[in-house]
Amino acid sequence: MDHPLLTARSALVLLLGLLAGFAAAALTAWAGSGVPHSVLCGAGSAGLGVGFFNWLVAPEQPVGGSRDTEAAGGSRG
Repeated sequence: MDHPLLTARSALVLLLGLLAGFAAAALTAWAGSGVPHSVLCGAGSAGLGVGFFNWLVAPEQPVGGSRDTEAAGGSRG
């Protein structure tokens, strides 16, 4: 195999989302809520964290340039 299973950006987004979920679950459990409430809070926070960090982390740029500029015959301007 020549390519990894996940890109570095995908791994970073998932890791940050999971860390946010674990932190929210730990804080909820520390506040005195039960285990089911802590798990639900952590799962929701992990989902929201993945969505937020996916938006926050810059998207990967294509190596050879975009197809729009090549199809238009050069750069705009």
